[in-house]
Amino acid sequence: MPLARLALAWAALIALTRSDWADMFHQWWNIDTYTHVLLIPPLIIWLTILRREGLAKITPNHWLPGIFALSAALGVWFAGRALDINLIAQVGAVGALQTCLLTFLGPRLTGYLLLPIGMMCFLVPFGDEVIPFLQGITAEIAIALTKFSGVEAVYEDIYIHTPVGLFIVAEECSGVKFLVAMVTLGVLVAFTSFSTWKRRALFMAACLIVPIIANGIRAWGTIYIAQSQGVEFAAGFDHIVYGWVFFAIVMALVLGGAFRFFDREPDDAGYSADELAQMTWISSLEARAGNANAAMLIAGALIILFALLAIYVSAPVS
Repeated sequence: MPLARLALAWAALIALTRSDWADMFHQWWNIDTYTHVLLIPPLIIWLTILRREGLAKITPNHWLPGIFALSAALGVWFAGRALDINLIAQVGAVGALQTCLLTFLGPRLTGYLLLPIGMMCFLVPFGDEVIPFLQGITAEIAIALTKFSGVEAVYEDIYIHTPVGLFIVAEECSGVKFLVAMVTLGVLVAFTSFSTWKRRALFMAACLIVPIIANGIRAWGTIYIAQSQGVEFAAGFDHIVYGWVFFAIVMALVLGGAFRFFDREPDDAGYSADELAQMTWISSLEARAGNANAAMLIAGALIILFALLAIYVSAPVS
């Protein structure tokens, strides 16, 4: 019954936020920066299957206080729609599914599946916000290496003038696609392969810093090759190498450097069912479970309320 209630609530929430899910899927499918997100749903399923033995020991149960978290998530979604900010609305749409799971399956099962539930955050397409910053960093690295390699260059912001022509660190050259994918992979590896927060933090730092430096080196390589081979050759070489080889090499270097420090197996990630059973604070939370039918009714009322609010906000003013 808890799973049936969750499925029904998820169906209602997806129907309510369908335009945001449609926008997200469009970005996953059609925009290169976010094509890696298509792997997130299978990863979530895989992480859940890895925990199937512990799941058999936990009885899912509703948790009425989760309604407050669901209300907050729907509030974020509504704010995004009212302000016409897709990122905020999409965060709310994904958060509504996560908090709904807490409401209908309870804190113990949510704690046990914290990693796959947390990975749902990466369903939201993000990264465009840091493109200007990445463009600036990439330009700084490329300019420094260009001067160091003896190539004459005059530069201003993201524009680099060389003897063979003008180079611009465009948005496509900022490395955001590379960085977003590495951060997503980094979180997955950090929580499935490391058992301490110190190692996780160091690995995530590498997943942030190495791609940024590598992208600056790639930009410099394009400028340097163009000096002898021409701009068109360098641009084509850059597209092929960066798109198919460069990312794989850097990813392999980061993972290879961290491999010797892996100290846990993926199916050991997170708290075990026995560890959760010993946590008295979870038992105290479960004591406030409330009534299952009340949780279902309140959740349904919330969805209807926010649907009406969305209709009211989007209605044309006469």
